Amino acid sequence: MPRQRPRPARTGAGPEAAARDAGTLAFVESPVQLLNTLEWAYTAQATALTVVVLSPQDPMTRGQLRRMAELARDEGHTVRWEEARGGPTAPMRTIGGLTPLLRRARRIVIGDPFSRYVQLLLTLTRARDLVVVDDGTATMEFISQLARGERLVRWHRNGSGRGARDLAFAPFSATARRRLTPAPEGGRRTVGLFSSMPVEAPPGVEVTTNEFAWTRDRFGPPRLTRAADIVGTSLVETGVVDDGRYLAAVAALARTHGATRYFAHRKESADKLRRLVTETGLEIVRPDLPLELIARRGPIGRLIVSFPSTVVHTLPLALLGTEVKVAVCDIDPEWLTAHASPRAQGFLDGVTGTARDVQRLPFTQRVAAG
Repeated sequence: MPRQRPRPARTGAGPEAAARDAGTLAFVESPVQLLNTLEWAYTAQATALTVVVLSPQDPMTRGQLRRMAELARDEGHTVRWEEARGGPTAPMRTIGGLTPLLRRARRIVIGDPFSRYVQLLLTLTRARDLVVVDDGTATMEFISQLARGERLVRWHRNGSGRGARDLAFAPFSATARRRLTPAPEGGRRTVGLFSSMPVEAPPGVEVTTNEFAWTRDRFGPPRLTRAADIVGTSLVETGVVDDGRYLAAVAALARTHGATRYFAHRKESADKLRRLVTETGLEIVRPDLPLELIARRGPIGRLIVSFPSTVVHTLPLALLGTEVKVAVCDIDPEWLTAHASPRAQGFLDGVTGTARDVQRLPFTQRVAAG
């Protein structure tokens, strides 16, 4: 387990607060969502959450989630692990088991408003208080779609979204979107957003800034190395960026900045990582926790280079007070695949352009091609 400082006693956590927190139910599907749920609980001084992990099938994600679940238990929260995707009967079994908790919950915390699983669960709760915590840069797209009154669709998803499954699920999705829309002034339903992303929330959504105070309080400061580190991305795996262009860009970044390590995204394919080792000589690191915690406990490079992703917003906060610099490399439009969503370039440019306290690295096609 990572080195973790003792948990100090909380102030203001009397019987009334404890009763309210005991009625808080959080749903997470990724390590980052669970990390940001812990950050929210620390900021809100919520001391007795029930965190439901809707476990995915990906082994890397499951491993990180189990490590994060241990940290959540160390904080005094209850963690309920659900094999939500363990076979054809798993969804109904999971939903049936969670229904009593959903009926009793007074506050729901969710990490992925785009998740069909979460959208379905939202239709079963009577909770009047909803809180959305960051699921990375997807939060930016969620808030934009909510403000425009659009249906919730992930930014990298291509196509009309009007297939048979989409149409069958449409009523549940519409209900979830209504639940996530603030009630008119004077209404009894509240919607909150806990985010480190640069967002302009629609009227009625209460925004609380995620400053990664829990991470800084519990871990570090890190020991710094002399070499640079590169942060990987799953843009190839999601069909947004061409794999050849991506490998060439990583190789050029490693040469330019003297990088020696490559922190792989949990969804990057083993084949791509093998090619990276062969073509760049970088050491591949498979983190067992979200990168914010890995970087905070160290050792970490004095320069961290990333493509447009969540970490260009979160790492400067997690590493506040250290000498680490974060740089972000633009995505050249020529790197996009023919299957990339029409929204991809604008979204990626927005991720880069809104990042604070980072160095911009314009990356031309000529340089990336080596």
